Amino acid sequence: MKSKKQVLFPKHRKVLEQLGENIKLARKRRKLTAIQVAERAGIARNTLYLLEKGTPSVSMGALFNVLRVLGLHEDFLKLAADDDLGRKLQDLNLLGSE
Repeated sequence: MKSKKQVLFPKHRKVLEQLGENIKLARKRRKLTAIQVAERAGIARNTLYLLEKGTPSVSMGALFNVLRVLGLHEDFLKLAADDDLGRKLQDLNLLGSE
Protein backbone atom coordinates (compact mmCIF):
# COMPACT_ATOMS: atom_id res chain seq x y z
CA MET A 1 0.00 0.00 0.00
CA LYS A 2 1.43 3.35 -1.04
CA SER A 3 1.50 5.99 1.68
CA LYS A 4 -0.03 9.41 1.15
CA LYS A 5 2.12 12.49 1.11
CA GLN A 6 1.47 14.69 4.11
CA VAL A 7 0.15 18.11 3.11
CA LEU A 8 0.44 20.96 5.58
CA PHE A 9 -0.44 24.63 5.42
CA PRO A 10 2.63 26.90 5.46
CA LYS A 11 1.99 28.16 9.01
CA HIS A 12 1.75 24.56 10.27
CA ARG A 13 4.84 23.53 8.34
CA LYS A 14 6.74 26.25 10.22
CA VAL A 15 5.98 24.40 13.47
CA LEU A 16 7.67 21.24 12.14
CA GLU A 17 10.58 23.29 10.83
CA GLN A 18 11.03 24.84 14.28
CA LEU A 19 10.92 21.39 15.89
CA GLY A 20 13.59 20.22 13.46
CA GLU A 21 15.73 23.24 14.23
CA ASN A 22 15.32 22.63 17.97
CA ILE A 23 16.49 19.04 17.53
CA LYS A 24 19.46 20.16 15.44
CA LEU A 25 20.46 22.71 18.09
CA ALA A 26 20.11 20.10 20.85
CA ARG A 27 22.39 17.78 18.87
CA LYS A 28 24.99 20.50 18.36
CA ARG A 29 24.90 21.57 22.02
CA ARG A 30 25.79 17.98 22.88
CA LYS A 31 28.62 18.12 20.33
CA LEU A 32 27.23 15.11 18.48
CA THR A 33 27.56 14.73 14.75
CA ALA A 34 24.60 13.84 12.59
CA ILE A 35 26.23 10.50 11.84
CA GLN A 36 26.61 9.72 15.56
CA VAL A 37 22.97 10.54 16.32
CA ALA A 38 21.67 8.64 13.30
CA GLU A 39 23.69 5.54 14.19
CA ARG A 40 22.65 5.62 17.85
CA ALA A 41 19.00 6.17 16.89
CA GLY A 42 19.13 3.32 14.36
CA ILE A 43 18.08 5.52 11.44
CA ALA A 44 19.67 6.59 8.19
CA ARG A 45 21.65 9.83 8.15
CA ASN A 46 19.22 11.13 5.52
CA THR A 47 16.27 10.48 7.86
CA LEU A 48 17.91 12.65 10.53
CA TYR A 49 18.51 15.33 7.90
CA LEU A 50 14.82 15.24 6.95
CA LEU A 51 13.80 15.37 10.61
CA GLU A 52 16.02 18.38 11.25
CA LYS A 53 14.47 20.09 8.21
CA GLY A 54 10.96 19.49 9.53
CA THR A 55 9.85 17.08 6.82
CA PRO A 56 6.38 15.77 7.77
CA SER A 57 6.94 12.26 6.40
CA VAL A 58 9.52 11.28 9.05
CA SER A 59 8.10 8.56 11.29
CA MET A 60 7.16 9.07 14.90
CA GLY A 61 9.50 6.21 15.82
CA ALA A 62 12.45 7.96 14.21
CA LEU A 63 11.58 11.18 16.04
CA PHE A 64 11.32 9.33 19.35
CA ASN A 65 14.63 7.53 18.87
CA VAL A 66 16.45 10.78 18.09
CA LEU A 67 14.94 12.39 21.19
CA ARG A 68 16.03 9.32 23.18
CA VAL A 69 19.62 9.64 21.93
CA LEU A 70 19.59 13.32 22.92
CA GLY A 71 18.14 12.55 26.35
CA LEU A 72 14.92 14.39 25.49
CA HIS A 73 12.55 11.42 25.23
CA GLU A 74 10.60 12.54 28.32
CA ASP A 75 9.60 15.63 26.30
CA PHE A 76 7.65 13.28 24.03
CA LEU A 77 5.15 12.79 26.86
CA LYS A 78 4.53 16.54 26.98
CA LEU A 79 2.97 16.49 23.51
CA ALA A 80 -0.77 17.05 23.85
CA ALA A 81 -0.54 16.53 27.62
CA ASP A 82 -1.95 19.94 28.48
CA ASP A 83 -5.19 19.72 26.53
CA ASP A 84 -6.82 22.93 27.76
CA LEU A 85 -9.25 23.12 24.83
CA GLY A 86 -10.27 19.48 25.27
CA ARG A 87 -10.95 20.00 28.96
CA LYS A 88 -13.07 23.08 28.24
CA LEU A 89 -15.07 21.16 25.65
CA GLN A 90 -15.52 18.29 28.10
CA ASP A 91 -16.69 20.69 30.80
CA LEU A 92 -19.18 22.29 28.41
CA ASN A 93 -20.48 18.85 27.49
CA LEU A 94 -20.87 17.97 31.16
CA LEU A 95 -22.78 21.18 31.82
CA GLY A 96 -25.08 20.52 28.88
CA SER A 97 -26.01 17.01 30.06
CA GLU A 98 -27.49 18.10 33.38
